[in-house]
Amino acid sequence: MIAETVCSAVSAAGLGIAAVTAYRRRFLAAVRIAAYALVPVALVMTGVVQWLADTAFSPTAWAGFGLLGVSWLLFLTTRAVERRRGGTRKERRAARAEARRETRAGSDAAQPALDPAARPASAPRRKDDFSDIEAILKKHGI
Repeated sequence: MIAETVCSAVSAAGLGIAAVTAYRRRFLAAVRIAAYALVPVALVMTGVVQWLADTAFSPTAWAGFGLLGVSWLLFLTTRAVERRRGGTRKERRAARAEARRETRAGSDAAQPALDPAARPASAPRRKDDFSDIEAILKKHGI
């Protein structure tokens, strides 16, 4: 009962402000204020205010919100642990199988190749990593 009265008073005050704003020939702002002023009465008429009041003062509703919070925390905890371990059980099994295949392939590659042409050529080495930095410093006279 109090919530409905408060909402009606807020709406009446808002409509009064809208009327004063319209009197000052700011019609667009007055219509916008009137639109905002009608929202509390609309919420009362649709029953949203009553539902919120019933929910806010209900121990059962608060227990439900508490359980939602606990389930949310459990979900976040399991996601964090899953990320730390590297995914789901299926993903871990697939990663282990891939590691085994790489180990087998690595042992075959560990045997020396007889043909020197089969060996990959080593990358050419850079003789000076700081040559570009030296060029910039010389350009600026340092």
